[in-house]
Amino acid sequence: MLKLWRWYQNCLSAHPVKTQVISSGIIWGFGDVAAQTVTHYTSVKKKPYFISDEEKELHINWRRVATTSLFGMAFVGPVGHFWYEGLDRFLKVKLQYQPKSLRFVATKVALDGIIFGPVDLFVFFTYMGFASGKSFNQVKDDVKRDFLPALVLEGGIWPIVQVANFRFIPVKYQLLYVNSFCLLDSCFLSWLEQQQDAAWKEWFKILSLKEHNNKES
Repeated sequence: MLKLWRWYQNCLSAHPVKTQVISSGIIWGFGDVAAQTVTHYTSVKKKPYFISDEEKELHINWRRVATTSLFGMAFVGPVGHFWYEGLDRFLKVKLQYQPKSLRFVATKVALDGIIFGPVDLFVFFTYMGFASGKSFNQVKDDVKRDFLPALVLEGGIWPIVQVANFRFIPVKYQLLYVNSFCLLDSCFLSWLEQQQDAAWKEWFKILSLKEHNNKES
C-alpha cells in the first residue's frame, strides 16, 4: 500500500493533470458500482415479495459505470485540478490571505460551495441524463426535480468535509480527498434519483416556487 501511495505521488509530481484525470475516472467508476449496489438492494428491500429471484440478483450496468467514469475523467479531474489549484493561488496571491488561516479556509469553503458545488451538480445531472438517452425536456425535468434537493442536502455535509480538506490537506491532494468522499456521494445521488417524485421533493418545489413568487411581487 505504501509503494502504491509513493507511486501515485511520483505520478502526481510528474504528470499532475493526467494523474488527476485518470484517478478521478477510476474513483468515480468504483463509486457508480457502489451506487448501483445500494440502489439495487434498497429497491429489493422495499418490495421483497413482488420481484422474481432473477430480479433480486445484482446486475451491474457497466455502460453506466463507463459513463460515470468518463464524467470523472472529462470534468471532475481537469476542472477540479485547476479549480483547487487556482483558488488556492487566488487567495494567497491576490487576496494575500495567510494559508490555513481561518479567513483563508472559510473563504475557500464558501467559494467552493457557492461556485463549484452547484456547477458540479448541474453538469452531473445534465450529463447523466443525456448519456442515458433522455430527451432535452426529460433532462430539464430531472434537473428541476433533483438539483435543489441535492444542493440543499449536500450543503449540510460538504462544508464540513471541505473545512478539513482545506485546513489539513496539501492542495495537490485535495481533489483526491474530495473524490474519495464522492464514493459516498455517488451512492447518495443514485438514491436521490431513485426517489423520483417523492413527497419530500415536492416540498422543495413548493419552497422554490414561493421564493420565486415573492421576488416577482
